[in-house]
Amino acid sequence: MDEITAEMNEIENAAEAIDEIMTRYGKEILQLTFSYVKNKQIAEDLTQEIFVKCYKSLHTYSGKSKFRTWLWRIASNHCKDYLKSWYNKNVFTTDYQPIYDSLQSDSVEQTVIQDEDDGQLAAAVMDLSVNYREVIYLFYFEEMSIKEISAVTKGDLILNRAA
Repeated sequence: MDEITAEMNEIENAAEAIDEIMTRYGKEILQLTFSYVKNKQIAEDLTQEIFVKCYKSLHTYSGKSKFRTWLWRIASNHCKDYLKSWYNKNVFTTDYQPIYDSLQSDSVEQTVIQDEDDGQLAAAVMDLSVNYREVIYLFYFEEMSIKEISAVTKGDLILNRAA
């Protein structure tokens, strides 16, 4: 992760830096945003907006945390802002398309069973509140440590539980 900050220092053009960041983290950010909004098109739009914010804020990255943690914090806050927005509360969409890669298996029966199990698990996780869904996503899918998750969420889960 430190290599991205070293690369950013070497790249004088911010456009080249954001291109590298989008290439490296684009799919992960898309998956993260989908875990919040449960809609592929909205997740794609939010992902673009997140990278625009990243581009505009690139000069503010101080290196106190890992670049990935900084970017995930931007993404997490942007998604939470969207969920609180008028648009999200008043415009209803009907598109529900889970984003996950299907696993290769030896038999058709095994594939069908695995897909059904994966779908049930994904649906169960998506039914959780945003705070719990976020922690599960960051821990299991992004393999972040508890300390990194705490930095990304800044204790939002604990604060919301106490409220």
